[in-house]
Amino acid sequence: MNDTTPLLYPMEREQLRAESTLVVTVKSSSEFHDDITDGIEALEQGDAVDSTPTLSFTSYDDLMETLTPRVLGLIEAIHREESASINETARVVDRDVKNVHEELSRLAQLGIIFFEEDGQSKRPVVWFDELVINLPSDPDTGDMTTAAP
Repeated sequence: MNDTTPLLYPMEREQLRAESTLVVTVKSSSEFHDDITDGIEALEQGDAVDSTPTLSFTSYDDLMETLTPRVLGLIEAIHREESASINETARVVDRDVKNVHEELSRLAQLGIIFFEEDGQSKRPVVWFDELVINLPSDPDTGDMTTAAP
């Protein structure tokens, strides 16, 4: 199978392992851009910035399509079992290897997991201990939810 997931350098893997929380949120593209711009300006001025790893989706629907209960179960199984390969992960969750491989590749592209290669095997690694899903208030819809699965 052709894998297009970005490679993490050993230093990046170690930086991720030093973190214990991944925050997932919903922000518009302009809000995300503004946050990045503000962070760059703060760094240029020598100010500290929040370095908590954060994954932002542009809509609630995108988040829910990506982090389905099935995918969250897969993430939990990888974290709990520390499977040695994609095939072993598929056995643990009792699912088709091709389907699990596709989901793991998508999670790796998003930075939720990474792979450690050992010969022909790729071991999926969940680098965080806590996943916090933060759904900020939207004054237009009145929605406000915060959840931690």
